[in-house]
Amino acid sequence: MQTDVKKRVGILRGGAGRHYASSLERGGDIISNIFENLSDKYEVTDILIDKEGIWHLNGRPIVPVDLMHRIDAVWNTSGQPGLSMALDSLSIPNVLGEYFFGIFRNNNDILKTHLKNIGIKMPKSIISPQNALGRSPMGEAREVFEKFSSPWIVKINNEIKLVKTFPELVDAIEDGVTYKKSILVEEFILGKVFSIHSLTGFRGEKIYVFPPENFLTDEKEKITDIVRNLHKHLDIKHYLKSDFILHAQRGFFLTGIDSSPDLRRGSDLEQSCKHVGAEIHHIIEHILKRILEKRT
Repeated sequence: MQTDVKKRVGILRGGAGRHYASSLERGGDIISNIFENLSDKYEVTDILIDKEGIWHLNGRPIVPVDLMHRIDAVWNTSGQPGLSMALDSLSIPNVLGEYFFGIFRNNNDILKTHLKNIGIKMPKSIISPQNALGRSPMGEAREVFEKFSSPWIVKINNEIKLVKTFPELVDAIEDGVTYKKSILVEEFILGKVFSIHSLTGFRGEKIYVFPPENFLTDEKEKITDIVRNLHKHLDIKHYLKSDFILHAQRGFFLTGIDSSPDLRRGSDLEQSCKHVGAEIHHIIEHILKRILEKRT
């Protein structure tokens, strides 16, 4: 009796970018999940790019062109679009697991302007890039104070502070200036913090939105429409996580987006899957099927 041939899926990890460590972890989560739940359908291969940019297939150095006849599809967890472009040039279907969205990662103002056209609000913010810190901390703080009132959230690289007074704001900004780091100051919005997950083509829907829990019916309908509109407007090929705050009077505010699913046990995505009778490996298989369709 003839059996179906397993599809060969490469999980691309590492790369020379700043997401090297997290890419190793996220790629490892996909590999483990396929081994545990989908090994009857997929043969998984580890593709590692070290910090020097050398490609390895199952531990052995290769050149990318070697993948053409050894892999049916690649899941790129590096967050580097250039690597997916290289795979595209070899006609290898692939999915790019970005950690944010290119230019939006560096400029919230561009994202806010982009989303304002479809009625999605984001917290007010001011960004001082590392290469544009010519003003004094006092001047930076005064600009923030004039734009929106306290309290403020100050993000300096991966460090986040909540400051409530003007002197605290000056001190926080001074830390960023001293260490020559980029600074993001954002208005603090008090409200319900939550995430919504959406997936292209899942369960027969063009854009499937995992239903939010513990919301009133009208709130649930509104946030579902917002997420579906956001997913469509950003032209998401596969998965989107949207982070929000619901303020009692001012409504919904988008605080972050991510197109790389968190596949760890206990993650918010896993909880959302369980709420609708799905499992994490169903999400992985759905995405793999979609990219493999490009080769048929």
